[in-house]
Amino acid sequence: MRNLKSVILLTSGAAMLAACGGSGLFNRDRPDEMAVQRQAPLVVPPDFSLTPPAPGAPRPADNNAAEQALEALFGGPAPRSQIETSTLDRAGSAAPSIRSTIGDPATNTVAKGRVTRDIIAAPEGDGASAQTLIPG
Repeated sequence: MRNLKSVILLTSGAAMLAACGGSGLFNRDRPDEMAVQRQAPLVVPPDFSLTPPAPGAPRPADNNAAEQALEALFGGPAPRSQIETSTLDRAGSAAPSIRSTIGDPATNTVAKGRVTRDIIAAPEGDGASAQTLIPG
């Protein structure tokens, strides 16, 4: 039994060391991935009539990601409906510093929980049939 363990150990060790070698059964000629396609030499284009862009002007081929997504999905930005336009007009514009104000830890917030949800979901009426429930 001891000899069998030694033979298995030596055989597996020899197989592992043989796999590290560069020649033998597992060696084959592989193509060089850098030599698959020849690189064309750089040349100066013959058309020198191009005018340089104005400083600060946007590049003609550059679009932001949102515009590219709208163009790919829907063929461009869709016009707003009358309801959407009316809602946006009534809402007005946000203050420029709204994100800084909301993210400020000194901003006071109100915890709106179950009670506010129940008040909003309450049926309409004059409140004559309202009841108070005290949890007990």
